[in-house]
Amino acid sequence: MADPDTLRTRFARALEGARGPAGGPDPAPYADNLLTRWQEPQRRYHRVEHLTAVLDHIDVLERHAHDPDVVRLAAWFHDAVYLPDRSENEERSARLAERALAEAGVPAAKTAEVARLVRLTVTHDPADDDPDGQVLCDADLAILASPPSAYAAYTTAVREEYHFVPNDAFRTGRATILRQLLALPRLFRTPYGAAKWEATARYNLRSELELLEDSPSGPASAS
Repeated sequence: MADPDTLRTRFARALEGARGPAGGPDPAPYADNLLTRWQEPQRRYHRVEHLTAVLDHIDVLERHAHDPDVVRLAAWFHDAVYLPDRSENEERSARLAERALAEAGVPAAKTAEVARLVRLTVTHDPADDDPDGQVLCDADLAILASPPSAYAAYTTAVREEYHFVPNDAFRTGRATILRQLLALPRLFRTPYGAAKWEATARYNLRSELELLEDSPSGPASAS
């Protein structure tokens, strides 16, 4: 797991950058609350390791963002509420961001922007004139462009999160998600993501879909 102190520092820098010279309350309690959420026992993929990876990818992509600190705060909150058997996780995460960031001294406009970005992770389909949305969504989807072993670990971990779903139903649902992703004109919207991640991600998605379609009675993959 990533070092908690390092993550607390990263959160504090993003929070201080977003709220500006006016300052506000100590960032530490907010970081601790979020880290506790990201380490809940029902999580297998959407854990602190995923948060760290998204933050790392935002660091790579930040030159494409309008407000990188707002994007980083959106990463912290985008799966802060995560119950695999619930469908409103993104909305609940966005509302948590609205409450917490307002209390933490982030200006209203930036708080609203963080919440908007969190809600955007429902579709991962940012507009062409939405650079911050493009950076967040690309960073969140970068796992799809992982090397084979890391991609397999990702699919296994998410299947474990959905252990309560029968194999046939899981395979059907996962295949639907894969087809929806493959049908997008572009998975990655930033120039970096398009150049570095698009081809590998599509290869991984197609390979996983083929396995799901060719092995109807085999082990389910991931979501």
